[in-house]
Amino acid sequence: MEVIAIAVVVGLFVVVLKQFGIWEPLSLEDSGDSDLELSMVRHQPEGLDQLQAQTQFTRKELQSLYRGFKNECPSGLVDEETFKSIYSQFFPQGDATTYAHFLFNAFDMDRSGSIRFEDFVVGLSVLLRGSVTEKLRWAFNLYDINKDGHVTKEEMLAIMTSIYDMMGRYTLPSIRDESPLEHVDKFFQKMDRNRDGYVTVDEFIETCQKDENIMASMQLFENVI
Repeated sequence: MEVIAIAVVVGLFVVVLKQFGIWEPLSLEDSGDSDLELSMVRHQPEGLDQLQAQTQFTRKELQSLYRGFKNECPSGLVDEETFKSIYSQFFPQGDATTYAHFLFNAFDMDRSGSIRFEDFVVGLSVLLRGSVTEKLRWAFNLYDINKDGHVTKEEMLAIMTSIYDMMGRYTLPSIRDESPLEHVDKFFQKMDRNRDGYVTVDEFIETCQKDENIMASMQLFENVI
C-alpha cells in the first residue's frame, strides 16, 4: 500500500485535473497570444517569461494551461471548497475531503487560503516534468503536514488514512480498518533509519529510490501532457 500512497501523492492530482478540465489538452499550434490573456479576474498571474523560467513548460504550453485554468476558475483563484468538490466527484463512493485538504495545503504554499495559477503551474511542472528526486521532494512536502521539515508517524498515518478513506476502503478485497496503521508502521520503520522518531527528506527520498515498485509506479505519470 505504501507504493499506492506514493503514486497517489505524485500523480493523482494530475489525473483529476485532466478529468475535470482544469486545463485543455496542450496544443503546439500558435495561439496568437503574445502573453497570458488576462481578463477581469481577482488575481492576474505573473508574466509568461517569469513562469517559463520557473517551470519546464514552453510559452505555448503555458498559454494553453492558462486558458483551461481560466475557463474553470474565472476569478484566477481556486479555494479549498472547489478543490474538495473536484475530488468528491472523482471518488463518489469514498470520502476525499481529508486528502483534498492535505493536497490543497501542499499547493497553497503562502497559506493564503487559495491556489493561484502560478501555484498550479509550478506544482504541475514538478509532477509532470521534474526529476524523480524533485517529485519525491514534492511528495515529502505533502506528508510534512505542519511544514517543520520532518515527517512523523502520525503525519504519515494521517495521509495514509485519508487515501484509504478516498479509495482504499472501496477496493476488493475489502481493507480492514487497522490496515493503514499496519502499513505505516512497516513503511515508517523502513524510512526512519536512525530510529529518531521522524523521517527527514533525505531519508524519505533515499528509501523511495531504493524501492523498485515505487519507482515503477512513478513512471506511470511520465509524459502525461
